[in-house]
Amino acid sequence: MSRILENLQPEKVFYYFEEISKIPRGSGNEKEISDYMVQFAKSLNLEVKQDEANNIYIRKPATPGYEDVPTVILQGHMDMVCEKNKNTEHDFEKEGIKLIVDGDFIRADGTTLGADNGVAIAYQMAVLADDTLEHPAIEALMTTAEETGMDGVANLHPEYLQGKVLLNLDTDIEGEFLVSCAGGAKAHVELPVSYEKAPEAHTLYSLTIKGLTGGHSGADIHKERANANILVGRMLDRIRCEMPLYIARFAGGSKDNVITREAEVSFYVSNAQKEALEKTIDEMTIAFKTEYAKQDPGLEVIFTTLQEEMEVLSLENTAKAIDLLMLLPHGITAYSMQIEGLVESSLNIGVAQLEKERFHLVLAVRSSVPTKKENMLRKIKLVSEALGAKATVNGDYPAWVYAPNSRIRELASEVFENMYHKQPKIEAIHAGLECGFILEKIPGIDMIAFGPNAYDIHSPEERASISSMARVYEYLVNLLKEMKNY
Repeated sequence: MSRILENLQPEKVFYYFEEISKIPRGSGNEKEISDYMVQFAKSLNLEVKQDEANNIYIRKPATPGYEDVPTVILQGHMDMVCEKNKNTEHDFEKEGIKLIVDGDFIRADGTTLGADNGVAIAYQMAVLADDTLEHPAIEALMTTAEETGMDGVANLHPEYLQGKVLLNLDTDIEGEFLVSCAGGAKAHVELPVSYEKAPEAHTLYSLTIKGLTGGHSGADIHKERANANILVGRMLDRIRCEMPLYIARFAGGSKDNVITREAEVSFYVSNAQKEALEKTIDEMTIAFKTEYAKQDPGLEVIFTTLQEEMEVLSLENTAKAIDLLMLLPHGITAYSMQIEGLVESSLNIGVAQLEKERFHLVLAVRSSVPTKKENMLRKIKLVSEALGAKATVNGDYPAWVYAPNSRIRELASEVFENMYHKQPKIEAIHAGLECGFILEKIPGIDMIAFGPNAYDIHSPEERASISSMARVYEYLVNLLKEMKNY
């Protein structure tokens, strides 16, 4: 059976990318891919360890002449964000990703691609499997659950690693070296709710906001893209200013670190208010399309009448649910005063789900300043409690603080200039990387992060540049060869 990527070079990189794409590896479902890596290492007679979090540690000895060069850790995460278009049938628990070659891009068929961070895993495997390369001792560190709170790296066993130099391969802009990242946390807001019978002489309506661009809640937050949960909240708030309404259903988003592309609410309004309701929705639709004409040109508002009967939240519960969407902090709250253009602090209401006994919101909270992160979490707690909700925090991860002196940053820049005949961009990023946890567990480790071009990660439009993947792998191989000069 022919492979989709079989004609692409370097052969080993694309071969392994296709192989791991066959294995379901959503966050929390990494046991199969982790076991696969154990067998992969054993097939190459390499030393391998697998910990209780399913993190993988593979060691490859130095090639002749590199025995005294510091060991290099190559690092990436095995899990991926599982998002699909609403009309795409795909079971991420059981099915692999259906790859498509589209010009210079690899993309998936209606789902996320998993280049974030499958490219890093493919690079690591290619280096480990190639006996023609020159390099110091290599430790391949493949972590789990990065996308849902970095639980894998949080349970890292530093005693399994000897390296004091680390190359993180979890970035998506060729020519950028990341040297610092934000810390973050996941905030859960739970509003207790109860249901009652829908009032007489009321009609049930469904309102869906869809067609948004979405994206990564850290890397794309500065693009000011619309969040469907926020827009639905604004729509409901405007409606309740005109007439009473009763929420019956709310479903928006499934990942806190994804800018929500689609949200749907069902609600009852008095039959006598039908024309006023339609007028309000038309006005808000025009407002949204105007506000987001550039960022979200595909924005759609779908408004229909439903014939089914549903129980509803009371007016009080309905009001509190809308209040949470309106009052919880969201979006960019501060830019860095030290690095021009860098988002310092932000929040994203990625999940809003009305369940049997609660209205559940999940927010991704990020900041490169620990005290500001704590302040945002405090605000979430205070707003929640004022509205009768409860706020809890998990998935807290530290920032990667910039190191003024870094030999790997200097050497990586030298190698880049020799290959590309220009200087790399040295950047800090608002998204979270595992480097913060690694620095915490291995104090003094010398790190940079880089990777090839990938676009619209965490969305079904995700795609990776084939030519960029090839160039960056060549760069990685050259950098390992030049580690003699570290």
